[in-house]
Formats: sequence, structure tokens, C-alpha cells
Amino acid sequence: MLTLGAREAKNEFGRMLDAAQSETVLIEKKGRPVAVVLSIKDYQSLEAAQDKLWEMLAKTSEIDGLVSEKESADFLKSLRHVKD
Repeated sequence: MLTLGAREAKNEFGRMLDAAQSETVLIEKKGRPVAVVLSIKDYQSLEAAQDKLWEMLAKTSEIDGLVSEKESADFLKSLRHVKD
């Protein structure tokens, strides 16, 4: 993981974007982490993993009787609309 200060990230924005294609870039301000820059491929992988997790949680809630199948489907549908 590459770590850059906020000023350095601003001044070397192109280099930061290039670096993010091969590794995660952590941006710090006054020595504290404030942001992460990652490739679109990595971002999409995280989104897919998060979607899978929500689907598993919804299914588990159905199986445990905590929500109905319709409630679970409606919840997952609402998450998809938030992304659009």
C-alpha cells in the first residue's frame, strides 16, 4: 500500500491515479488516514463482495424466520436502487 500526504496527492494526482491501478493508495492529512484510492477493478470487487454478503444475510434472516421472503426481496431490491 502506498501512503501519500494530502498535499502530495493533490500535487501528484496523476501519479496517484497510476499507482492506484496496481496498489491501494492511502491518503493522510496531518498523519491521520482520511481516504483511500483504489482501482475501479478493486472497487467493483468490493461492491460484488458486499452484495453477496447482503444476499447471504437476507437469506439467513429468511431461514431464521426473522423476515419473510418478500421482505428480504424488497430489502435487496432497495439496495440495488440506492446504487443506481
